Amino acid sequence: MSQHASPLKLDPRLLQRARPARVDLAWTVALGLVGGVTIVGQAYLLSQGVSLVFLEHEPLEAVLPFLIGFLALSLLRAGLTWGSEVAANAVASRVKQDLRQRLAAHLLALGPAYAQGERSGELTNTVVEGVEALDAYFRQYLPQLALAALVPGTVLVVVFPLDWVSGLILLLTAPLIPLFMILIGNLADALTRRQWTSLSRMSAHFLDVLQGLVTLKLFARSRGQVQTIARISDQFRETTLGVLRVAFLSALVLEMLSTISTALVAVQIGLRLLYGRLSFDQGFFILILTPEFYLPLRLLGARFHAGMQGVAAAGRIFDLLETPSLPGSAVGMEPEAASAEGGASGAGSASGAGSASGAGSGSPQVPPSLRFSGVWYAYEAGRRPALNGVSFELAAGERVALVGPSGAGKSTVANLLLRFLEPDRGQISVDGRLLSEQSRPAWRRQVAWVPQQPYLFYGTVAENIYLACPGALREEVERAARQAHAHTFIQALPQGYNTLIGERGVRLSGGEAQRLALARAFLKDAPLLLLDEATANLDPEIESLIQEALGRLLQGRTALIIAHRLATVYQANRILVMDGGHVVEEGSHATLLRAGGVYRRLVRAYGPGDPL
Repeated sequence: MSQHASPLKLDPRLLQRARPARVDLAWTVALGLVGGVTIVGQAYLLSQGVSLVFLEHEPLEAVLPFLIGFLALSLLRAGLTWGSEVAANAVASRVKQDLRQRLAAHLLALGPAYAQGERSGELTNTVVEGVEALDAYFRQYLPQLALAALVPGTVLVVVFPLDWVSGLILLLTAPLIPLFMILIGNLADALTRRQWTSLSRMSAHFLDVLQGLVTLKLFARSRGQVQTIARISDQFRETTLGVLRVAFLSALVLEMLSTISTALVAVQIGLRLLYGRLSFDQGFFILILTPEFYLPLRLLGARFHAGMQGVAAAGRIFDLLETPSLPGSAVGMEPEAASAEGGASGAGSASGAGSASGAGSGSPQVPPSLRFSGVWYAYEAGRRPALNGVSFELAAGERVALVGPSGAGKSTVANLLLRFLEPDRGQISVDGRLLSEQSRPAWRRQVAWVPQQPYLFYGTVAENIYLACPGALREEVERAARQAHAHTFIQALPQGYNTLIGERGVRLSGGEAQRLALARAFLKDAPLLLLDEATANLDPEIESLIQEALGRLLQGRTALIIAHRLATVYQANRILVMDGGHVVEEGSHATLLRAGGVYRRLVRAYGPGDPL
């Protein structure tokens, strides 16, 4: 259930995030409050010293203790201010670190199925800039909110016994500042949210342009994007200026209120001093305290917009954190999630974790058997069905090809096996044990995933292969590369295995990237292989190398192959044909051709050498 901030921008969810840092937050407020008390002491010493010198004509020696006391309190106040700021920085740093860790862990728990439906630039902006926007909220606004109540209250306790008239004026005018602050802030609330949305949209669009720059160049649309980015930037500028205008208006109103209120106190004190109804030292003491009484309220008004920006950013942050993840994927339930799923998304294997022992040895663990029993799955909360009661089996060590037209449900089967998704109905079992009973990291260590378009991270060739098994020896990495026919081209690179390959492997060809993905699978040496075969659009020599490496990789493993070419289908023991979310045919290549069903239509439509 969504929670909304109060008029003073106290979002309960943000307050909850501050609980681990409550000691530092308490120190921030306590030191600020003691600093406020020192103001009272300074005002008293100053008023007494001035009274002694100018009214009673005392010599310097008589007021020297007051001056020393005033100086000591000034140094104490400076130290308290410094300590309060240090504690406030500790609060903000701790909360930001905790939120970033939670966001990263939760995004990993949500998995690729969620991330693929979002804009990468917007998610990145939320995790980086969104969390950073909370700095001023926890470091300035939240402590100041407490001080705006405590320090003026302390001053009132001192002033009322001395002069109830001045105390009453202070008491009646003080609420006007937060009242106007809230009224003006409500006008700026929509603008602040629009500013944050505009920033997120601009970040997302700019990342899209950078990632699609080749396509834009090919279609001669890059210059058009310059105009689009300029328009989006201008929208952000206009929104930001609107927020600043409201902020300046708010500052003007608050300064006027505090100035007029101070003037009211000064006028009535001056009149009573003139008629001898108030002593000079008392009147001067109250006059010194009056600006300090309004100062915390003015600072709160100045920092109110920091609170608004923090709450606006927090809205998107908590939308992400409150998005339900897969059962059992909640933050903190999978200690290896960060490494395991990080490897899955980028390494071309389902896990970045694994033991170094036996890596790339060619002796995987005992291959498992798999069973899908009446599995149903639908995207978009059930509005877009993908699988409709799918049932099939893979015997231990069997190679099964999965073919079918686009939209048949092949990718959904793969995502269910990798546990990026969970079935709506039905069961998936491994060696007779329900897959849902196993932890995701433990299961993914048993699966090697070679995708159709492997993701390569910015880093060296060796680092990208190591993702499959971080604890592997260098010799094992090179052996895996040799098995994948990647060692030769790696050695020809400028720095060999230490060559930086750029984000998404932009410095490598498609065949080289595919062989690095195969090297990851060899290094991982998992008993179950999930292969989204991708040898299309490669020259015959490279395709032959990859097919030979695939043949070696398939040996001794249970394999589910999402097949796109007949050359791969021929390596399978059995073929499953999917259509409309069902397994509609099953058998060998020859048997399915004779049956004259979906498989035969696919082969005839694409030809013997073309993708299925």
